[in-house]
Amino acid sequence: MAIPFFKEMRIGGYLIKQKLLGRKRYPLVLMLEPLFRCNLACVGCGKIDYPDAILNRRMTAQECWDAADECGAPMVAIPGGEPLIHKEIGEIVRGLVARKKFVSLCTNALLLEKKLDLFEPSPYLFFSVHLDGLKDHHDKAVSQKGVFDRAVSAIKAAKARGFTVNVNATIFDGHPAEEIAKFLDFTTELGVGVSMSPGYAYERAPDQEHFLNRTKTKKLFRDVFALGKGKKWNFMHSGLFLDFLAGNQEYECTPWGMPARNIFGWQKPCYLLGEGYAKTFKELMDTTDWDTYGTGKYEKCADCMAHCGYEPTAATAAINNPLKAMWVALRGIKTTGPMAPEIDMSKQRPAQYIFAEQVEKKLSDIRRDEAAAAAAKLQQKASTAA
Repeated sequence: MAIPFFKEMRIGGYLIKQKLLGRKRYPLVLMLEPLFRCNLACVGCGKIDYPDAILNRRMTAQECWDAADECGAPMVAIPGGEPLIHKEIGEIVRGLVARKKFVSLCTNALLLEKKLDLFEPSPYLFFSVHLDGLKDHHDKAVSQKGVFDRAVSAIKAAKARGFTVNVNATIFDGHPAEEIAKFLDFTTELGVGVSMSPGYAYERAPDQEHFLNRTKTKKLFRDVFALGKGKKWNFMHSGLFLDFLAGNQEYECTPWGMPARNIFGWQKPCYLLGEGYAKTFKELMDTTDWDTYGTGKYEKCADCMAHCGYEPTAATAAINNPLKAMWVALRGIKTTGPMAPEIDMSKQRPAQYIFAEQVEKKLSDIRRDEAAAAAAKLQQKASTAA
């Protein structure tokens, strides 16, 4: 796992501190979405299906810094939307780095070369460039030709300027293990770390045909890891999370491990699933009915094996059982033999669909705020005229 030693020590120390304090629930990574607007429309994305009035909204730099302070997680991931569209993104990142937060700026890289001057290389900052595979596969996944080449060019430009760059890949059904292995070989040649996660089945994603179920996920990742024996693929994941993807660990998700803050507020219960919003981080932690979410508990979570739910579980497991984590690191990912028992799905509650209600509420809030601002402006003009 190619994580700088001091970063690994800082995060490990944070986890040990939470354990010593007896805290049951605590954040590991803040998922900070300062906007939903994107310059791509990927068929597997369920994050951009909003009216323009919402897509045009932005969190301010101060709101972003306040969220990081309020949450207290040692690491901040900035997805979107496309964060580089945000006019204050450079300022946002500088403020987070000044707070000594490890910042992962997620981007499709279409604007990265143009925006590099907004940032300074730092051991606290790395770019996480979205690549779903090699050229043909990636351009198909993002529904636009030429994106792969521009992303690779931007990666090379950022590395040449002294920035740390990783890539993140979302894996869908129909992506052959052999092609994924070739992609991982390419990332090694490119000199970047890579994170991989099976795509979450967003209910609003245009393409609903290619989300992996749990059985297919485990089989696919076993096949991929088997092809990687003896190779030095540079994964940005814990060994236990990779072992989980291959079906060797019996984990439940930790939805509070990577809490999400966006223009709506603090998203319940996790980054992938919006089931309501809280005004503060404390309210999120205190009022979310955590026991009703997760695989085996809720229909929308049935096939999820995504990193934002299970990487925090794996991190906690490593702290609780370091010998097991060490054994997996030495042994490598097991790709044969029986898999860990699957979670019982027979008692999961049915899905609720509240997206339209949430959108309408946000639009109502926007209209109210705009009316109040217009009234204040008229009043100011009247006072000036008098």
